[in-house]
Amino acid sequence: MKIVILAGGSGTRLFPLSRADYPKQFLKISDDTSYLQKTAGRFLGMVKARDMVIVTNNDYYYHVKSQMSEIGLKDCHIICEPEGRNTAPAIALATVFCQEKLGAREDECIFVTPSDHIIEPVGRFQAVVKKVRENCEGTGAIVTIGIKPVQPETGYGYIMCGAQQSECCYHVEAFKEKPNKSLAEQYVASGRYYWNSGMFAFTPAVMMAELAKNASDIYELAARGYDELVRDFQEMPNISLDYAVAEKAGNMQVCLMDDVYWNDVGSFDAIVETVPEEDGNRVIGELVAADAHDNLIIGRDRLICTIGVSNLIVADTPDALLICEKGRSQQVKEIVNKLKAAERQEVQENITVYRPWGQSTTLSEGDGYRVKKITVNPGEKLSLQMHYHRSEHWTVLQGTGKLTLDDKTVIFKENESTYIPIATKHRLENPGKMPLTIIEVQNGKYLGDDDIIRFDDVYGRKG
Repeated sequence: MKIVILAGGSGTRLFPLSRADYPKQFLKISDDTSYLQKTAGRFLGMVKARDMVIVTNNDYYYHVKSQMSEIGLKDCHIICEPEGRNTAPAIALATVFCQEKLGAREDECIFVTPSDHIIEPVGRFQAVVKKVRENCEGTGAIVTIGIKPVQPETGYGYIMCGAQQSECCYHVEAFKEKPNKSLAEQYVASGRYYWNSGMFAFTPAVMMAELAKNASDIYELAARGYDELVRDFQEMPNISLDYAVAEKAGNMQVCLMDDVYWNDVGSFDAIVETVPEEDGNRVIGELVAADAHDNLIIGRDRLICTIGVSNLIVADTPDALLICEKGRSQQVKEIVNKLKAAERQEVQENITVYRPWGQSTTLSEGDGYRVKKITVNPGEKLSLQMHYHRSEHWTVLQGTGKLTLDDKTVIFKENESTYIPIATKHRLENPGKMPLTIIEVQNGKYLGDDDIIRFDDVYGRKG
């Protein structure tokens, strides 16, 4: 079996925690494991890392690589969509990759999953996946997973179950769009409708046949082979697998997942049920409350105090604070749209920016200066670069750094500093086995990131 994890989405429904440059799948909210890491970890013991394929885009490639390395899955495959084209083209790309590059058999199960859901317990979920695989390979059906609804939810699509096909699988009678409240109540009351999880299983032969029948534009591009498909990917239509294949295929089955907790973490309201209650509130971070109840408080960077408030969601980050009523967090997208219209930087990135070599956090900035805390991972290096409009001062807080300054190379350690004049070629490296942390003070008339002239970069970045 091959596992395909879709990790290219750039949604910002959890703003200000998630940003366009660092979306939900990479967040570590309740513990030190991201949603993407949890997703990949669910399949350990079922497949080897080399049988996992993560589909993302070029902007997130190093985020994925770093997070997979953190959990020991360096051998998994990461493929990048040249452009975002929704789930049908992404799944077609992954299917062709599995066939050509991994040698997947025509009758071998490919299991596709989103990267940002919570599913517990893992053992029960794996038991469902095994049944899905058996049905997929044994019947030639495309099998999706349906979640037993626990309430009339208007934020999910629904699957209508038809005749029973096996122990846990039913024929898919119909896919239903997100309903209004009244219709959702009817769906739940009938007992025939399940939430659409977005997970699918199929064999390459069946998927390619369905694409040829129902989405010929995708099939014709996929039939050219992986390398040509990547080259011509911009010709792909922007369409989901539900619309392109699932709603049209006659061999769709749904496997029911009744005894497994599932949450797509699609809003802060969805997060509420995943955080344990503590003195009447649900808290991630440090809270001091007086007569405050039924709130979700998220804020790890500083102490939060509340007095006399209830039924609120508070999400605090160093550069943005969200406060909203419970039940209205879907409207976060309205805030994000306003920020985009105003071209606010907050919607794009946090003050902590993740790079292929590590991360940097802006501590302070003003007219003519900016102070950053920079962490370089062991064995990594920044590009050989130069700035025309700013000088830099570096002070080592932790670790050992290697500095290239024009034609000279210098080793500097904790409590040691160095100065990089304007228009001087320089590069910072971490030759050690521990993270290197420095404080960087930039001074100049212009401090924009486009004043980075790169001469050499191991990560292939330009400009």
